[in-house]
Amino acid sequence: QVLVEETGGGSVQAGGSLRLACKVSGVTIRNLCVAWYRRSPGMTGEYDVARITGDGVAEYATYSDSPKGRATVSRDNDKNTVILQIVNLKDEDTGRYFCAADPNCYYNYNLMAYRGQGTQVSVSA
Repeated sequence: QVLVEETGGGSVQAGGSLRLACKVSGVTIRNLCVAWYRRSPGMTGEYDVARITGDGVAEYATYSDSPKGRATVSRDNDKNTVILQIVNLKDEDTGRYFCAADPNCYYNYNLMAYRGQGTQVSVSA
């Protein structure tokens, strides 16, 4: 059984930073794309935030300012973990962050084979 677990969420002040971790068990992430998505308050669906391919190439969403230019995604294959760091947090970064893994990188969260339950991030002024 594959388990995807996100940790590191919580309440953070605007301007601060956060570090979210995605731990995958039951399958090696070595050749998988691991991606982060966010479900923002009042919106339906999970929107692409960042992803890192099996080759270690990091890609970031460009459709909004959250968290454009402020996020870094990295992976540690030995620990089967992917990290998402966001600095200079803004109110629009608030939401539930989900991690997912798949041999392919999909913008659509629901197409990813292995998906977590998410971790909540609340940014306050």
